[in-house]
Amino acid sequence: MAATGIPLRQLSDALSLPPRGVEAVVRLLGEGSTVPFIARYRKEATGGLDEVQIRAVEARHSALLELEARRTSVLAAIDKQGKLTSGLRAKLLAADSRAALEDLYLPYKQKRRTRAAVAREQGLAPLAEALLRQHTHSHPQREARKLVNAGGPAAGLDVDEALQGARDIAAEVMAERPEVRALTRRAFSRGALTSKAIKKKVAEAERSGPTRFEAWYDFREPLARLASHRFLAVQRGASEGLLRVHIEVDKPRLLHAIGRLMDLNPRSPWRGQLETCIDEGAKRLLFPSVEKAVLADVKAWADDEAVAVFATNLRNLLLAAPLGGQPVVGIDPGLRTGCKCAAVDGTGRFLNHTTIYLSRGASEAERAKQQLAAFIARHRPRAVAVGNGTGGREAEAAVRELLKTAGDRDTLVVSVSEAGASVYSASDVARAEFPDLDLTVRGAVSIARRLQDPLAELVKVEPKAIGVGQYQHDVEQKLLDRQLSAVVESCVNHVGVAVNTASASLLAHVAGVGPARAAKIVAHRDQHGPFPDRRALLKVSGLGPRSFEQAAGFLRVQSGTNPLDRTAVHPERYGLVARMAQDLGVSTAELVGSEVLVARIDRSRYVSDEVGDLTLADIVAELTRPGRDPRAQFEAPRFRDDVRTLADLRPGMELEGVVTNVAQFGAFVDLGVHQDGLVHISQLADRFVRDPHSVVKVGDRLRVRVLSVDTARKRVALSAKRQPD
Repeated sequence: MAATGIPLRQLSDALSLPPRGVEAVVRLLGEGSTVPFIARYRKEATGGLDEVQIRAVEARHSALLELEARRTSVLAAIDKQGKLTSGLRAKLLAADSRAALEDLYLPYKQKRRTRAAVAREQGLAPLAEALLRQHTHSHPQREARKLVNAGGPAAGLDVDEALQGARDIAAEVMAERPEVRALTRRAFSRGALTSKAIKKKVAEAERSGPTRFEAWYDFREPLARLASHRFLAVQRGASEGLLRVHIEVDKPRLLHAIGRLMDLNPRSPWRGQLETCIDEGAKRLLFPSVEKAVLADVKAWADDEAVAVFATNLRNLLLAAPLGGQPVVGIDPGLRTGCKCAAVDGTGRFLNHTTIYLSRGASEAERAKQQLAAFIARHRPRAVAVGNGTGGREAEAAVRELLKTAGDRDTLVVSVSEAGASVYSASDVARAEFPDLDLTVRGAVSIARRLQDPLAELVKVEPKAIGVGQYQHDVEQKLLDRQLSAVVESCVNHVGVAVNTASASLLAHVAGVGPARAAKIVAHRDQHGPFPDRRALLKVSGLGPRSFEQAAGFLRVQSGTNPLDRTAVHPERYGLVARMAQDLGVSTAELVGSEVLVARIDRSRYVSDEVGDLTLADIVAELTRPGRDPRAQFEAPRFRDDVRTLADLRPGMELEGVVTNVAQFGAFVDLGVHQDGLVHISQLADRFVRDPHSVVKVGDRLRVRVLSVDTARKRVALSAKRQPD
């Protein structure tokens, strides 16, 4: 049993993870350790659990804590009513899900004034009791007449009204019985999702043209086979008032099963009353309540699926290959307002900007090319990054033409995604960086920096604004924010951060740092100059030993006094590396980066209670290739020069594109025509594909063939299959 009161065996069994590793994760998280730190530097304690497994433990443990808190609250509430029997307590303690717990609590929950409550006030509870018990020695009408004529609260009612009130009470009892709700929940969970068009609303909407929901006007699919993106599409149609959504079940069969649970007695005179009660209560109370709960469960599942897709896409985008520390000219294209061009040096420092106009006639276009040529010649960039928005392909073509004319074969011209660039340009971060620059010039700077280092620049943009998700506005926003923040944190710490050049936005995502300490690190750096080594970080106000422990291994000092400061070796292991160097008869500086010397290290000599083979393997890998960037090598995509707009596309045309988004139904590909094409999951490969992410990822270069072009709807269907001979 953990200190939190959660059985760790329950956690490890649920996640199929070793109990010892789960216990270590829970303990370390409880002590304030971050997930990246645990995954990288506490492998011996966890048995080598990776970040995904550790986050799963964190999420499941948090959910169990919430369940226990709710259980405690329910027990206290029922006990306060004086209705907590030993049997009920045992059932509440045994409930292993929130749904089971709430079903047990439902009869004791404070409710608004219901029909059953009114009937109880009228003294009809004894009549309802006889109905539920299915008495064989009494008759409904006779018992009702006796109660009405007794002169109590039921006086003034007729026999039919009294029996209706008794059925209202019995219906509520039936709808709140845990075993009945569990049976009904199972039935609805095995049902089929249906959606029907609300004809009046659809007719009004279609006056402006076809809606996006034609496929769902008459839709039915078993929940067992339902894909999450289809559910979210139907839900969106319902939220916009165009669709009516239900779960279809075999209700006669379900009502019969409920009758058995309610002990329906075929020989009792009360049988008809109970049958009517079950039918009325199911339609009025039970079915709507359970259907709503099951739809909420399906929505939660669909949200998890959609958020997982978004997280995977975001991770691949953030870890895209960087051009590296080389000068770049960024161009934020514009037709009416002109193309804003910004030059940055190899560290991303802004140098200068200019504006050119390519769409104001031939003479103005020629002058613009000369102006851009002079700008490029002055700043001598390794690459020109052109935003892929409106006018991007024209700007890209102009740059290629002038470089060709100048005989420049070395400068790369790269189309860069503008997703989220406008959000950054208007943000507080951008205003703080460039208070005197226009929004569009800030955008050009961001485009240039995105090419240099996608991760360092994209962390300045709210992940949801980057646009690599599906139905991101329909999913539970707290879940989305939490998952995407975890992805950003994971990516930043996976790559590592150069502490002397990183922005506060990037530093904020380092384990143990956060926004406040990041700002203090930058302020200290600005005031005192670059950090000479990792230990100097302890001089930053608010960054104490605990924060240093969490962050140090992920912060790099590239030209510091200690060569280990540019590696992922944690300072707590510097002494161990010094021993390795001493045993080899060399200095630490000589050991770092020498494959020959590192190969001579006998790892078995350094195994201890705290340092095992997992940690030693990481240390040796870092010594071999110190500070290695784990991201792929940069390779520029190639778009066809003769394809710039949708009108240039023809069925059968083959070209290369860049994957911009991966959904459960396929992948979207940028072809350089301002409108991404869709490769449906059925067209991704020459084999059956269950998950598009198993074939492609965001940022991949993909050779595709155009299947169809719908210019009116701006839809392009593509195939990545090999063309049949």
